[in-house]
Amino acid sequence: MSDSTPADTFFDAAIGLLQRVRAEEAGSIEAAGTLLADTVAADGRLFAFGAGHSSLAAQDIVYRAGGLALMNLLVVPGVVGVDVMPATLGSALERVDGLASAVLDSSPLRSGDALVIISLSGRNALPVEMAMNARALGVRVIGVTSVAYASETKSRHVSGTYLKDHCDIVLDSKIAIGDAELTLDTIPAPFAPASTVVTTALLQAVMATAAASLAARGIEPPLLRSGNVDGGHDWNSRVFEQYSDRIFYRH
Repeated sequence: MSDSTPADTFFDAAIGLLQRVRAEEAGSIEAAGTLLADTVAADGRLFAFGAGHSSLAAQDIVYRAGGLALMNLLVVPGVVGVDVMPATLGSALERVDGLASAVLDSSPLRSGDALVIISLSGRNALPVEMAMNARALGVRVIGVTSVAYASETKSRHVSGTYLKDHCDIVLDSKIAIGDAELTLDTIPAPFAPASTVVTTALLQAVMATAAASLAARGIEPPLLRSGNVDGGHDWNSRVFEQYSDRIFYRH
């Protein structure tokens, strides 16, 4: 009999997924980081979007110590987190046709920018429409999703397509359908999701790649420092001033 605890089993599952992503998505990570660096070097702006719990990974790369100051959160009211009441409303809004168009029409996104769209299933109308319409504007799109959903679930977009079908680069998180890593005979439903762990690590690897790619071109990456280290606020103020036309979360 195994002496592994549920915590051990979850850590093993998460580590296994991280190792798969590291090995199998290396080329896509390099390409995504290079795309972001290309955008920064060409005076473009960076945006990230995720709905529901996928928004956690988007928020993790915005206004982040050690992260690129130029990454902005593309906000869709009611779907950014679980603070909307009732929480189920956010899930319902993801399936509304036309919402992405309205958001993009009122956003600062323009041709030459880059948009990271995170959706675990990639099947709902909102992320699919967001990617389609952003690319039509001339925006480069990086999609972060579990490709497995496209082969085992039905799209909820009128086109029958998924997020992965409308991206310049796709990063596959390898998360199994249902996003739960553990099962026990004594518990009727699978439990312990790992998508946030894997997706945030995947995106931080992309951001690290982008920073190094900029530095290799002789461009200092516009990085933020922690406000909890001496000199951090002064450093960040200089970055905010230098890139004020490309940072929208301070307006």
